[in-house]
Amino acid sequence: MATRKTTGSGSRSRRRRSADENLSLVDRFMEVSDALTDALGTPWALALSILLIVVWALTGPIFRFSDTWQLVINTATTIITFWMVFVIQTSQNRQAKALQFKLDELIRSIPGARNRMIAAERESTEELKRQEEEFQETAERGGARDVPPEESAKRSKSERRNR
Repeated sequence: MATRKTTGSGSRSRRRRSADENLSLVDRFMEVSDALTDALGTPWALALSILLIVVWALTGPIFRFSDTWQLVINTATTIITFWMVFVIQTSQNRQAKALQFKLDELIRSIPGARNRMIAAERESTEELKRQEEEFQETAERGGARDVPPEESAKRSKSERRNR
């Protein structure tokens, strides 16, 4: 039976092991997804994929360009693409949620900011269009300097009624 030889502090590896044991399956999947997304988004990954295709193409004459030879690349690329959809989507969802939390925190931290904007992603399309028009009108007036957002919204509504 082979034993693993460890270097460095034994307590550090024990802490790492206990931290890994506390991770849920979802957390582990997210870690792997993030790592794969980072690794596969590099020029080295692109170079490796090009090399793989070149090697596959060069082996064509050896296998007489058989159906099996074609099936290997077709199957491999289909499976990899299928998996990568989930990996990339998981990573994107996580990054979008983290960005949303950061934006929410900025809204909460700015005095006078409209906290209702925190829930904007759950608004109806009609409500989002109305808010977009309101922001556009505010921008065309030169912004809302020294005007509380609620007052700016009231002014926009009254201006629309007066048209």
